[in-house]
Amino acid sequence: MVDVPELVAQAREGRPRAVARLISLVEGASPQLREVMAELAPLTGGAYVVGLTGSPGVGKSTSTSALVAAYRRAGRRVGVLAVDPSSPFSGGALLGDRVRMSEHASDPGVYIRSMATRGHLGGLAWAAPQAIRVLDAAGCDVVLVETVGVGQSEVEIASQADTSVVLLAPGMGDGIQAAKAGILEIGDVYVVNKADRDGADATARELNHMLGLGEARGPGDWRPPIVKTVAARGEGIDEVVEALEKHRAWMEEHGVLAERRRSRSAREVETIAVTALRERIGDLHGDRRLDALAERIVAGELDPYAASDELIASLTGN
Repeated sequence: MVDVPELVAQAREGRPRAVARLISLVEGASPQLREVMAELAPLTGGAYVVGLTGSPGVGKSTSTSALVAAYRRAGRRVGVLAVDPSSPFSGGALLGDRVRMSEHASDPGVYIRSMATRGHLGGLAWAAPQAIRVLDAAGCDVVLVETVGVGQSEVEIASQADTSVVLLAPGMGDGIQAAKAGILEIGDVYVVNKADRDGADATARELNHMLGLGEARGPGDWRPPIVKTVAARGEGIDEVVEALEKHRAWMEEHGVLAERRRSRSAREVETIAVTALRERIGDLHGDRRLDALAERIVAGELDPYAASDELIASLTGN
């Protein structure tokens, strides 16, 4: 058994091994996970969580690395969760983001963790919310969450981040993809990376036009800025950081940041409760209660919805 209070104390001191061990307990759904979360609860709430998403090849890892460098120059401690897709065969992941961010490996003010989705849809690992809590409690000022290059509807990062950054690149059909994918609804800041390529200005113009066609915004509402970058050379990254800080200030002024965090916590509680209930239902296979309900449905005595209500009542004691 792990000495959780001691491990948390070491993580607060910035010891990377302790942080790694805590995240491993989260990923492994350790029996001590409840104790870990209880110890971390009063220590969280200080980190600014920034999610980065976009199609494969737009430069998410390079942009994340450049943002890490910019925040470190400002004296901020930075945590990075780089989520990679899992192999459908082995369940493993390439975890290549650590390779791309190797320049920060020796910096004690940076903690980088690659996580596999393990089949979880939405571009995030299932353990990401708890891993974010670990990095928050460990004293990270900023947590950057880089998601898998996702498809059209898998935009889960918007529900986990304070600010969502959507990256696009010229020549990749991203403009048309943006209209289909619903990313116009999730982006707080848009970045057109690889802006030294032909078509960057056209991509930015098209994106700006589509944002203008979106939902009506009032005078005090946030209008997502569009920033052009060449992340591989660090160009435009300071402007991205400036846009992020402006969005954070706007959210704090209008109460949006607190509301987003409340909603995030509510979804987390709901997910944990539903998962626990699903596990209890899974244990019922072969249970006489479930068989009896099934027999009554077949006999026409009960409909599936009423049977479900009875099952939930028996599980919850209501």
